[in-house]
Amino acid sequence: MNHYETVFILNPVLSEDQIKETVKKYEDFLVSEGAKMVNKEDWGLKKLAYPIQHKKSGFYHMFEYEVVGPTIDPLEVMFRRDERMMRYLTVKLDKHAIDWAKERVKRIKTGA
Repeated sequence: MNHYETVFILNPVLSEDQIKETVKKYEDFLVSEGAKMVNKEDWGLKKLAYPIQHKKSGFYHMFEYEVVGPTIDPLEVMFRRDERMMRYLTVKLDKHAIDWAKERVKRIKTGA
């Protein structure tokens, strides 16, 4: 099993229910493919560095999970087909990035 992190930006015109539904859809897909969710974060509405699809902001979400490699391709195909998705990035974490991610989560939970 490989350790991955996916950050995606959703369209800012979506309602809160639509955002929750979209995030749940992708989380359910990963779990159905045998992924173990390590961490999920909702970073909220943020201003973009440059306009994407004529939008200046978007809802950011991050998934950190462990799954076998072939699962990533169907996930990204789903991202490309979804009109609510503005951008996404999936990276495979090495051992140093995994340690850093664990430390970051620990700092967030303690409020440091």
